[in-house]
Amino acid sequence: QVQLVESGGRLVQAGDSLRLSCAASGRTFSTLIIGWFRQAPGKEREFVAAVTWGPTDYADSVKGRFTISRDNAKNSVYLQMNSLKSDDTAVYYCAARFGPIRSRKNDDYPYWGQGTQVTVSS
Repeated sequence: QVQLVESGGRLVQAGDSLRLSCAASGRTFSTLIIGWFRQAPGKEREFVAAVTWGPTDYADSVKGRFTISRDNAKNSVYLQMNSLKSDDTAVYYCAARFGPIRSRKNDDYPYWGQGTQVTVSS
């Protein structure tokens, strides 16, 4: 089993930066593919970014502004978000799946955190 806990969400102003953290339990963390997803009010949950043991993947809407990284020693994954916009307002979830194939699909990730709210005020 894998348990995920997100943190770091809060209210920020447009143009600000914010870093989200995802802490994972279990001794198999280094073998996990971790994804960040988000769900805005009235919208479906969408892919944001994913990281394997090296390569990363980003949605076009965040490419160049968001950076995903992992620290296997701390069983953690981070999402650095820069130049935030009001459209980035959502509940952000981290999710995990075993590799080796990276995915942007919600259904391919069996493990999910509870989410953390990010609100960007314009």
